[in-house]
Amino acid sequence: MESQLALIEQSFNYRYSIWVREALDELPDNFTITDPSISGHPIVFASRGFLKMSGYSMEEVIGNNGRVFQGPGTSRRSITEIQEAIQEERTIQTILLNYRKDGTPIWILFHMSPVFSQEDGRVIHFVAVQVPISTKPTSGPGRDGVCGDGCRSRDIVFGSCRREVCSDSVLEVDRVLALESTFDSDNRENEEPQEASDQEKRRAAAAVNNILSLLTHYSEFTGRLVCGKRCTLSGIALLGASLIISLGRIKQSFVLTDPHLPAMPIVYASDAFLKLTGYARHEVLGCPCMFLCGVDTDPSTLLQLKERIQTEQACTVRILNYRKDRSSFWNLLHVSPVRNASGKIAYSVWVQMEEGCGYQDAQGLSPEMRQRSTVGAVKVAVRSSSMGAGPSNS
Repeated sequence: MESQLALIEQSFNYRYSIWVREALDELPDNFTITDPSISGHPIVFASRGFLKMSGYSMEEVIGNNGRVFQGPGTSRRSITEIQEAIQEERTIQTILLNYRKDGTPIWILFHMSPVFSQEDGRVIHFVAVQVPISTKPTSGPGRDGVCGDGCRSRDIVFGSCRREVCSDSVLEVDRVLALESTFDSDNRENEEPQEASDQEKRRAAAAVNNILSLLTHYSEFTGRLVCGKRCTLSGIALLGASLIISLGRIKQSFVLTDPHLPAMPIVYASDAFLKLTGYARHEVLGCPCMFLCGVDTDPSTLLQLKERIQTEQACTVRILNYRKDRSSFWNLLHVSPVRNASGKIAYSVWVQMEEGCGYQDAQGLSPEMRQRSTVGAVKVAVRSSSMGAGPSNS
C-alpha cells in the first residue's frame, strides 16, 4: 500500500511544480485527475468542488478508481464509452449517473480529456470534469428515498453498492444485482436527465481547458512539459493506456523493449523493476535494453542474449547487472518475444529476478515458473490490446 501511495504522490510531484495543487484548488470546478500508468488507474488529485459535490474526503478519494462513485443506476453503456475513450486516449463527453457518499444519485455531464507528455507523447494523466445537470421531475420514491411502506430503498440499494465496491463477497454482489433490476424499473426512469444544455457543455469544455493550461504552466517549472495534444519524438512506438493498465497489474519485475529499433529501447518498465534497480520511470524509458550491464558483465552472456533475440527465441541467463547506485546484483534474466494478435513480434519482454533474495511463492512455483507465468501474462495483455484499440503510435 505504501508503494502505491508513493507512486500516486510521485505522479504529481515529479511532473509539476509544488504550487500546482494550490493553483488547481482555486478553480471552482468539480474535477478529478487520474494516472493510467499506475495499477488500477487511480485518482491522484480531486478538486475541492468535487469533494464538496460528492461528500467524500480527500483521503477517501485519492488512490481510488472512479468506479467508487458508480452504482446500480449507472448506465453500463456510458461506462463502456468511457473505457473505450481511455483505451483510444481521446476526449469524451457523456451524461453519467453517479452517487454521492450518502448514496443520493446525481446526474452529471462527464467531460474527460487526456494529458500528454510533450517529451514522448505518452498519456500522463486524464482530467475528468463533472458538471451537475438538471433532471426531470420524479415520481415514485421521494428525494429522501422513503417508499410507501416507510422503507428506505435507497439506503438498501446504495449501501449494498458501497459494500460491493469494498468487498469481494459473492453473496453481496448477487444481492446488489438482484436489487438492481427492481431499482432500474422503479427509479432510473423517474430520474431521467434532461439533455445537457449548450451552456453546460461549454462550461465543461472551458473547465478542462483551464485545467490543462495550469498543468502546462506548472510543468514548465520542472522542465517535464505536458500538453493537451500528442507530440511524438524519436520514433519510439507508444503503448496505449489500456495496455499500460493491464501491464500494471503484473507485479513481477520486467520491461518491454522494441526489437524493431536500434538498441531495442525500453518502452515499458514495471513498478517492481523500478524498485529493484532504483531508477525512476522517466530514467528508464527509451534506454537501450542492456543499460543495466557494466564493466564486469560477461560479454559472452550478452552475445548469447543478442543471438537468441535475433533468432526470435526465448532465453534464460544468469547475468551481472548494476542498479542506479552502481551496486551489482546477479540477475536471473528471462527474455522472450511477444507477438500481437496478428502473430507478428511486437515486443520483447525481459523478466528479472535477483539471485539469492529467497523468493517465496504462495503456490510453490519455482523462479523459472514464476518468470514464465509473467511472460504469459504479458503476452495475454499485448494480444488483448492489439485486438482492441491497438497501439497508440498512429
